[in-house]
Amino acid sequence: MKTLKIPEATIIRLSVYSRHLTEVDRKGIITTSSGNIAEGVGVSPAQVRKDLAYFGEFGTRGVGYNVKDLRQHILRILGLSVDWSVSLVGAGNLGLALSTYKGFRDRGFIITSIFDADPQKIGTMIGNVEVMPIEKLIEVTKQNHTQIGIVTVPGAAAQEIADKLIKAGVQAILNFAPVVLNIPPEIELRNVDLTVNLEVLTFNVGAQRF
Repeated sequence: MKTLKIPEATIIRLSVYSRHLTEVDRKGIITTSSGNIAEGVGVSPAQVRKDLAYFGEFGTRGVGYNVKDLRQHILRILGLSVDWSVSLVGAGNLGLALSTYKGFRDRGFIITSIFDADPQKIGTMIGNVEVMPIEKLIEVTKQNHTQIGIVTVPGAAAQEIADKLIKAGVQAILNFAPVVLNIPPEIELRNVDLTVNLEVLTFNVGAQRF
């Protein structure tokens, strides 16, 4: 049987829907509609219905969606009904910002270990997590049964770090280093190149002048 391929844009919008529903739930609102969700996140009601239809039927015709139920359905679809152990490698400015970002923990991404090569950072605490040497990366990541690695090291060191994370058993890597990583196909990889994203913005702004 052929597996239905879900567009990546749909997954991104589901994440946005879930955050919107979280805010709606906090306001004590019980039911909502595709129109309300669409207005809250900036898409069309038809797009909301199409995205949800990939995963089944939700809500009641003429009544709408129960906010709590729909939010829980979407969180399960996104794999967020459980917590995820995360190893962060690179305790520089970007790594520090990511490791203290409250939104990760709120969504179930728990940074359980932090590693760095700088002797002055090793042994320091970021929140309640001690920065450990790179030499302990594989051992500790295995012990924690960590599923996700975040790479915020300089580009020259990124491939070596990715190799160590894979050897430690992670299933996915979020890479902030400005290099192309050679990753086995069974490992999920997401690259976040901040400079490229800024350049896309400047291109789009500049294109309006032509």
